[in-house]
Amino acid sequence: MRRLGLSLLGLTALVLAAGPPALAEEVGCVSTVWKMVGPDHKICVDAFEDPKVDGVVCHVSRARTGGLSGALGLAEDTSDAAIACRQVGPITIKEDLEDGEQVFSERRSIMFKRLQVVRFHDRPHNTLVYLVYSDKMVEGSPKNSLSTVPVMPWGGTPAQGPGLE
Repeated sequence: MRRLGLSLLGLTALVLAAGPPALAEEVGCVSTVWKMVGPDHKICVDAFEDPKVDGVVCHVSRARTGGLSGALGLAEDTSDAAIACRQVGPITIKEDLEDGEQVFSERRSIMFKRLQVVRFHDRPHNTLVYLVYSDKMVEGSPKNSLSTVPVMPWGGTPAQGPGLE
């Protein structure tokens, strides 16, 4: 038992050391299935800003399981998700970007399953690529969605940052 506690403590430290992903703001939800006990099943949309790139906002939609298990946080949400990212101002890349770097993460079950958004910088095409997918400790899902943001000037202000020409 002590070994399990130390393993969980080490895992927590590893997750915290990875740096904070972006925080999301709920935009809205729609009910898809009425539940007599607990909240309804829903599709929810959240917005978040890329923590290393000013001028980009992403919107992620995904299912939330309702009912009693959903209310208690015991339900495992589906792996279905969609993403749309857009330039909303002058783009400034604050520091070097790592391909596949996590920019958003959300727990999808009580243990082991997460929804993640990672970013790639397609330098030859001057484009930021955002990929949303869900992973699981034992078996992930191939379901995914992709959005791209061309790095362009905004109102006469050129894009700035490392890796931009």
